[in-house]
Amino acid sequence: MIAHYNAQDADAYVALMTDDACEAGYRGAVVREGREGTRAGLKAMFAEFPENRADIVTGYQLGGYAVLHERVFRSASAEPFEVMSIYSFEGDKCSRVEFVR
Repeated sequence: MIAHYNAQDADAYVALMTDDACEAGYRGAVVREGREGTRAGLKAMFAEFPENRADIVTGYQLGGYAVLHERVFRSASAEPFEVMSIYSFEGDKCSRVEFVR
């Protein structure tokens, strides 16, 4: 998923998600709902930040969960920020991503 995110390929990214997947703040509000909402949100973000990318600092996997410590770069001139991303899976599809910032 991160490779597709870094290639700014929203279609390939959401192809790895369940139809009702979402992205949300950790234990908070959903910011992108469903596969189509996630696709639209990512496309808008990629249009605003054409140099956007995330580097994985470290990651862990346990059962149907993956936790990634990511360093996100919006542009070459912007200060990067760090986030913990918690990916929940149903089988081989991601059903939810929660971000801790």
